[in-house]
Amino acid sequence: MKFEPIRAAQAVLAALSLLLVTSTSNAQQDDWSRFRGDNGNGVSTASAPTEWGPDKNIRWKTELPGAGCSSPIVCNGKVFLTCYSGYGEARDNVGSKENLKRHVVCIDQASGKELWSNTIDAAEGEDDFSGIGVTAHGYASHTPVCDGERLFVFLGKSGVIAYDLGGEELWRKEVGKGSDARKWGSAASPIVHGDLVVVPALAESRSVYGLDKKTGEQRWVCESKAMDNTWSTPLVVKVDDQRDDIVIGVPDELWAINPKTGKLKWFASGIGGEDTGFYTSPVEIDGVIYASVGGRSGGGTIAVRKGGQKDATESHVSWNGPTSSSFATPVVHNGHLFAVGRGGIMQVIDIESGDLVKKARMESTDSSRPSNGGSRSRFGSPDYGSPVVAGDKLYFTKGNGETFVFTADAECKQVGANKLTDDSETFSGTPALSNGQIFIRSNKHLYCIGE
Repeated sequence: MKFEPIRAAQAVLAALSLLLVTSTSNAQQDDWSRFRGDNGNGVSTASAPTEWGPDKNIRWKTELPGAGCSSPIVCNGKVFLTCYSGYGEARDNVGSKENLKRHVVCIDQASGKELWSNTIDAAEGEDDFSGIGVTAHGYASHTPVCDGERLFVFLGKSGVIAYDLGGEELWRKEVGKGSDARKWGSAASPIVHGDLVVVPALAESRSVYGLDKKTGEQRWVCESKAMDNTWSTPLVVKVDDQRDDIVIGVPDELWAINPKTGKLKWFASGIGGEDTGFYTSPVEIDGVIYASVGGRSGGGTIAVRKGGQKDATESHVSWNGPTSSSFATPVVHNGHLFAVGRGGIMQVIDIESGDLVKKARMESTDSSRPSNGGSRSRFGSPDYGSPVVAGDKLYFTKGNGETFVFTADAECKQVGANKLTDDSETFSGTPALSNGQIFIRSNKHLYCIGE
């Protein structure tokens, strides 16, 4: 494993600028501590570069111990992510399942130097590297979460592991050994709420677990067969001073779970049909929860006001519409929802009415890179990352490594299309944003982009 400072002077300036930022502001404001940052909304107020390339605006890149679809997170000046190796790293050289390893990696945000890396043996009974799911995303698809003192990683059948930020293991907990009905593999990410780690063990046990974050002790479990065919990461919705809801998507519905008991608080239906898998995650802005899904049988987008009880479909659904997403969780900014549809189309939806106001095609500037990343999945797209917003710009990284930059408004004008490398690498995670920097992982490297 190695890290490569792109230019010596650039690396020094990167470290100095980060020191100035963190010494004059609250470091927590610059953290991106879970999948898609603050409560999963995918928005950073700080502007970031809109142009980069192999020799421009790349502060550093660090070699990784293996592949993965999980996204990097940033906490307390450290970047964390997960990888896998030993099995299923390439379709033409699958290897033996008994050699499958997971890796939890900690990298210094300023320099790109690896601070520590832990290797975990895979549990028995892992899904085979076959079919159209596991072969597309592999065995490290859950993004970690950090509460500022501890790091929590979910490794599917190998369970949940808590570390201190120095890499010492604190506890581990098994949350199921099952598989989803389609054998597509496990992918949803854990979150932290108060003194709980909330773990969506959807494939493993059709359950969401509430674990004590200090001990790993199970506080509650919400279990239902309806959680099959969903890969949705939960979010926390604050209803009032006395009530929070944990919201997650299941086929055709949004559910709200009581974080004190694990009991279902409300549900709202009407998003794609029961045969449509829930591949994305909900987002919440100003008391309204938005979700957009897609699949073989269609899909749709829905807006649900917070605070429902029991069946909230009639009382709290503001609108639903036919615009659907691929695998990308949408992002909401400046009154519009941005959802990536099939074929790499950025769709702009008015959040008040649900009306589709624009479709923006991603125009590649590199003729050597096919827009589909060189491969196609069953749904016509190999792109697993989700769009994020930095300042007033919208960013989306495709599986071939090209990141498209748009204005984050109704016009959604493309202002950039950037690649990180001329080498053959696969990019399946969602970018992390911190201190005006962009962190993007591939199956081989972690890149830090910054002016």
